[in-house]
This record gives sequence, C-alpha cells and structure tokens, in this order.
Amino acid sequence: MTEFEKNCYGMTQEDIREQYMESITAKFSGLEMVVMGILSDAQELLAMGRSEQSRKQMNIAKFILSEMMEAKVAA
Repeated sequence: MTEFEKNCYGMTQEDIREQYMESITAKFSGLEMVVMGILSDAQELLAMGRSEQSRKQMNIAKFILSEMMEAKVAA
C-alpha cells in the first residue's frame, strides 16, 4: 500500500476494486448502490465522531465514481 492510498483510503485501490466494485451488491444492484451504501456509512461514522474514517469512506466513494466516469468515457 502506498502512503497516498493509506492516507486517502486506508486500503489499496486494488482492494477497493475487489471489496466494493466486484462485490455481490455491485453485481446485482450496480455501483451506484455501492456508492450510496458507502456514503451512508460515512454519515454514520460522522455521527459517531469518527471524522477521519468518514473522510476515507468518502474518498473511496469518489474513487469508485471516478472509475465509473472513466469507464463511461472509454465506452
């Protein structure tokens, strides 16, 4: 894991692809639902005062959205 990945996401970009983008939820409901779930988790973390973990969850959501946009442009 790079220092950037550690500070930004708390996991590698490859882990994000495997754990979120290739998940059962992604396959059956789409990446949009995955992002909505991540953002809901980020809200809960904020409510519990865990702002750093919330920030990382929001960065994961943004990473997935950017991957979705890149895929759309490439198609």
